[in-house]
Amino acid sequence: MITVYGWADMILGLSLKSEQLGFGHMAARAFLMYLLLVVIVRAGKKRFLGRATAFDVILMIMTGSIAARALTGGAPFFPAILGIIVLVAIHWIISFLARKSSVLSGLVKGHSTLLVKDGNVLKGALAAAHMSNDDLDEDLREKSVSNPSEVAEARLERSGRLSVIRKEA
Repeated sequence: MITVYGWADMILGLSLKSEQLGFGHMAARAFLMYLLLVVIVRAGKKRFLGRATAFDVILMIMTGSIAARALTGGAPFFPAILGIIVLVAIHWIISFLARKSSVLSGLVKGHSTLLVKDGNVLKGALAAAHMSNDDLDEDLREKSVSNPSEVAEARLERSGRLSVIRKEA
């Protein structure tokens, strides 16, 4: 009688070295990994893959790296899945705590940077953000603004995107 582990080993090649994995093992691992990642990511917060901050990007990179190693046999499959679950849980907990603490939120997610105030470009803030005037102009054009003089306020948000509030007509 074959146990559950025996079936999993036969289908996923859990006891094999990475170079011994066949097409069927890789296909089964890819299918299962995809399903598990959908469940894990859905269990996380919605912004995880949306307008990501550096905090979110780090989780995406680490998740992808661990998943890739498990998929190709470079890391044990189920312990790697557990590692991903732990990372998402830590991310969720830190996000929850950061929501309640502006200090923690600033440390983990950063702060927005005011770049334009009342039509005036703040050169020091632009330099601190490592942006050129051309970068700012491009971002403003993407917001249908042709000149900083049309802007009441423009901020480089924590996500790296520019938000613009136009001056009232």
